[in-house]
Amino acid sequence: MTHDIPTFVPEHLQAIGVTVTDEQLQQLAAYLHLMLETNKQFNLTAIREPQEAWKRHIIDSLTLVPGLIEWPAGSSLVDVGTGGGLPGIPLAIVLPQLKVTLLETTGKKARFCQTAADALGLSNIIVINNRAETLGQNKLYREKFDMAVSRAVGPMRILMEYMLPLVKVGGWMYALKGPALEQELEDAGDALATLGAGEIVAVEAYPESFENHSIVVGIEKADRTPKEYPRLPGIPKQQPL
Repeated sequence: MTHDIPTFVPEHLQAIGVTVTDEQLQQLAAYLHLMLETNKQFNLTAIREPQEAWKRHIIDSLTLVPGLIEWPAGSSLVDVGTGGGLPGIPLAIVLPQLKVTLLETTGKKARFCQTAADALGLSNIIVINNRAETLGQNKLYREKFDMAVSRAVGPMRILMEYMLPLVKVGGWMYALKGPALEQELEDAGDALATLGAGEIVAVEAYPESFENHSIVVGIEKADRTPKEYPRLPGIPKQQPL
């Protein structure tokens, strides 16, 4: 089945510095179609209009690509709180050389991610139905990933406790944030000092002419995370560092 691609999509991808093949574009369209169809059965997204979903879900997820594309083939990425597979599934499509793990707490959302990965033939995806706090204390996953990514799971000081324990020393976490990022980073001072954070890099995700003003923030994992972090499930959100 061939899916129609909105005319603005190639232009927007070019504007954010992302190149995709025709096959990848069709995979992205097939994923979005599957998400919007499944959304009629249970809630995956509040966005139901296809063109808006292209902008808010696909294009927005792919603004992470310029920061990830230099990682060597076989590098591992975990998408923390992926929901219906964002940004992890679009990234797995456009960067097939990466090993992508989708981490999602809600069972039916995790099952949708597996269904989508299977339907799209994405053999570079693993889906885990669990909490970040639990996985971060599991020796099979703790400090095992080259990078972690997330879209708007929570404020930076909470997000960092979910993500940094999963990242190797020398790896990076990347998050898509809004205009409140500067204040969030100020509030995250204790978390930055505690969890092993190093260099911080923030770049505008879109050209100034775009309505969307998302910011991609990258935080280096410079030191080991103390073994008491992440804390028990629910505690990072209830009692942020």
